[in-house]
Amino acid sequence: MATTSLWRVKANLGRVVNYVSSMEKSANPDYSDHNDSGPESEQWLSDVIDYAIQSKKTGCVDEQTQLLQQFVTGVNCFPETARDEMMATKSKFSKPDGTIAYHGYMSFAPGESTPAQAHEIGMKLAKKLWGDRYEVVVATHLDRVNHLHCHFVINTVSFKDGRKFYRSERDYYNMRKESDALCHEYGLSVIEHPQQGKSKHYSEWNADRKGQPTYRGMVKNDIDTCIRRSMTESQFYGKLRKLGYEIKSGKDISVKAFGRERFVRLERSFGEDYSIGGIRRRILVQTRPEVPQPYPEPKIKYKFKGMFHKPHRKTGLRALYIYYLYRLGAIPKSREPSPKQIYYAFREDIRYIRRISEETRLLVKHDIDTDVQLNSYMQELQNQIDLLNNQRKLLRNKLRSDKDVGKQVDMKSEISELSKRMGSLRREVSLCNEIERRSQDILGKLQIERNKNKSKGKDIVKNEQLRRRR
Repeated sequence: MATTSLWRVKANLGRVVNYVSSMEKSANPDYSDHNDSGPESEQWLSDVIDYAIQSKKTGCVDEQTQLLQQFVTGVNCFPETARDEMMATKSKFSKPDGTIAYHGYMSFAPGESTPAQAHEIGMKLAKKLWGDRYEVVVATHLDRVNHLHCHFVINTVSFKDGRKFYRSERDYYNMRKESDALCHEYGLSVIEHPQQGKSKHYSEWNADRKGQPTYRGMVKNDIDTCIRRSMTESQFYGKLRKLGYEIKSGKDISVKAFGRERFVRLERSFGEDYSIGGIRRRILVQTRPEVPQPYPEPKIKYKFKGMFHKPHRKTGLRALYIYYLYRLGAIPKSREPSPKQIYYAFREDIRYIRRISEETRLLVKHDIDTDVQLNSYMQELQNQIDLLNNQRKLLRNKLRSDKDVGKQVDMKSEISELSKRMGSLRREVSLCNEIERRSQDILGKLQIERNKNKSKGKDIVKNEQLRRRR
């Protein structure tokens, strides 16, 4: 049995670059030896290829001399020059931008295949799907016991006619179909009736693995909760609307949470139990609806010293962030943030609660209450970064000219320390930029809640057909 997946590597590599750099690579992608002065897309493409052919994963002893051994192979290119060949193809047809590559895998069931056989199957799949038009690097990873899997790095521009490859649902279906055919040919098992709604984006899978909330997870939990608390379909849709969801109903139910641009199709995303018929069945088998439990208030003991008087009230950005953390359930610490108990306009920010907490600590630490103070602090940080960067440039120039080994070691250490300090300052600049954006977003959400509370009880849904049990 083999499972497959294929995803795009965009120009803003985002989480893919973080994933590549976190796999114990030999160098930071931002400071690789691969053409530092070239376009960023070349570096990112090199990062993906480098990850696919890592010696630790493919079994190579020496990358320079044994790169072409049996578990790293190029289709229409050589592995050691694949990046240059792919970029040359892009340059030839003047298409260097956009999606720079597609990165996929073919993973085999534990104990069903051998490394040689897995790589042979991966090569056949690559040649069948892309071999007549695109450059592909195929690498079989052996770094985990009983977890053989082939990686594919596919150029998006065809060397044949320059047409770009866009992965569609049909392309993914063909990949799965050809994979199953090869598994049958080699006597491996296949998934006979694959179901929709089982696959996850890497970022979502990684968040689930770490126990962090995700948007799709929040939607699924809300659907389950509304089903448990409903006895009719009308009640189910009404409860979803009260949570702030916009609903479209056709062959599949699609919902969109507050502040989101796209709808989530329930059956397609979560499986048959979330189809129109599946939700109806789950409602009808219930004998009574679930009653929501009141949120328990924490028991806190207070000790007062001195005289009671009206305390100084905090205002500005600090007060806004502290109040918002309270509304999200992050303070007091004895409370656990729960999407079920939080106003729908705020709930998605639970995913970013750690980042919001960092922003709050920065505001409190530096007594920042106004936009003017925030911009002033950002400018101060930028001046420090520019100063450190100039110092680092001088040291790098000296490093190139000074042949004394002892001095070189000291200068490299100093350069490394400067880079760490610059990284810390840049993180604070990033937090300030997010505060500038998020503070307006928070104010907007709080205003929506105030307006909603004022008009509570006045909104009536008209002309809605009530569906009762029969």
